[in-house]
Amino acid sequence: MVNPRAITADIVTLDVDAIVNAANNSLLGGGGVDGAIHRAAGPQLLAECRALHGCKTGEAKITRGHNLLARHIIHTVGPVWQGGQNGEPELLASCYRCSLQLAAEHELESVAFPAISTGIYGYPLAEATRVAVASVTTFLESHDLDVIFACFDDETRRVYEACLTG
Repeated sequence: MVNPRAITADIVTLDVDAIVNAANNSLLGGGGVDGAIHRAAGPQLLAECRALHGCKTGEAKITRGHNLLARHIIHTVGPVWQGGQNGEPELLASCYRCSLQLAAEHELESVAFPAISTGIYGYPLAEATRVAVASVTTFLESHDLDVIFACFDDETRRVYEACLTG
């Protein structure tokens, strides 16, 4: 089993088989990492996403990477934080599982995740990190995949590293 790792990086610059987009339900772009990925990938991504007809919270869909170094983009819709008693942990875990399952189905070898739902969706970073690391670690027990947590800043990376080292 290859252990996941955390790095400080702009996810749109990574040369991996797939980057994961923390998308909204429309898949048509938005703020934060979603907007950055759409801008970097170019207008062909928007056209491809239109044909997908959106995505439900907790699910994932895959597109080509277009102008990115990453060959694919896996779009997943994380939950909006509402205090943690409305299924948010289960929906967030589903984002990671569904994204990883798509990667496996497409025989990808490397995937980079942002900190899903921790931006404008308000999911507390430490809690989201625990869900992310647990979901990825469980998946990697039965799949050979290189997983990177691409952290926007050093503070986020430290939270992930603390969780990864237990």
